[in-house]
Amino acid sequence: MTEAPWLTVVGLGEDGLDGLSPASRQVLDRAEVIMGPPRHLSLLPETGAERVEWPVPFSEGIPILTGFRGRHTVVLASGDPFWFGAGSVIARHFKAGEWTALPGQSTFSLAAARLAWPLEDILTFGLHAAPLTRLRPHLARGLRAILLLRNGAAVAELATYLNETGFADSSLHILEALGGPRERTQKISLTEALLGSFAHPICVGLEVAGPGQAVPKASGKPDEIFETDGQITKRPVRALTLSALAPQRGEHLWDIGGGTGSISIEWLMSDPSLTATSIEPLADRADRIRRNADALGQDRLEVVHGTAPEALDGLALPNVVFIGGGLSEALLGWLTEHLPAGTRIVANSVTLESEALLAQWQEKLGGDLLRIELAQAAPLGPRRGWKSAYPVVQWSVTL
Repeated sequence: MTEAPWLTVVGLGEDGLDGLSPASRQVLDRAEVIMGPPRHLSLLPETGAERVEWPVPFSEGIPILTGFRGRHTVVLASGDPFWFGAGSVIARHFKAGEWTALPGQSTFSLAAARLAWPLEDILTFGLHAAPLTRLRPHLARGLRAILLLRNGAAVAELATYLNETGFADSSLHILEALGGPRERTQKISLTEALLGSFAHPICVGLEVAGPGQAVPKASGKPDEIFETDGQITKRPVRALTLSALAPQRGEHLWDIGGGTGSISIEWLMSDPSLTATSIEPLADRADRIRRNADALGQDRLEVVHGTAPEALDGLALPNVVFIGGGLSEALLGWLTEHLPAGTRIVANSVTLESEALLAQWQEKLGGDLLRIELAQAAPLGPRRGWKSAYPVVQWSVTL
């Protein structure tokens, strides 16, 4: 006979006990321990249970919660615990049979109802514990999004960020303490946001406007969005390279010879389930890759300062490898010896020596060789002519 879970995660709104379902109330009545942030605990009347405040940082609460194993315990979370909430973190630390969850109404649903926005058309972001740069790939005129922010001061930070990115004409719908007696909703400009004072908990309905540069959705992002010292895979070649890398959900990329980081960053932009490691031998370039990833909201990029293949030891194995620099016989030999069958490799070369190396390995392992030759119109005396870039030879193979 399966034992009932000792732990229940209960989604709680600003209306406290009044907003809970009968099932959630029954669980609270039986609880020996109720654990949650101080604000959540203050929304409930005394029940006789031991009350424990969840500490900051959040991770320090997990060992405390583990100590209550075997006692009827309730963890209080905001609204829907599995929508940018604590539920997924708690679930990772306990077996499936130990816990259950009773979600409440999400802040996003409440916000959409107040704004009369169809939630299926709206982007949602949990920025209470994430940087505002997560917005950058999505910012474009006409975008509507609902954002969870960590506190009232973050409203001014959001306004500053939108100004800096060129979207100063945006409007903010400030939604404070949704669903409770302190609820307040107001639409303000960015200037008003910088001067105002706002109460936690807070979410914002964002309507983006202004001349800021939107990041295209297709592969081959503009070169200008990356900080670079000139070592960058240019936009047309990058688009062809991303096509060859063919990212699929949940895959991990090794970007060897990261340079500016444009390949791995675009890889991550393809889908939020993707991860990547960029390996770069020069310290200043490794730092630049990190800055580019941060500026474009791609915090799933691991940057390793080192030279391949030596720096590859101990890294999580990839599904796909891109070689943009440091191509050598030793590197290709290491990859084919250490990586499992099914791993995809894409290598770009510019020099005659590296082109010859790719031709030899293509003869050995198969795959496709592609020669990319591009030319751009440029002044030629009083007229115009074609200025050719160095041709790129690309080898794609599946081990």
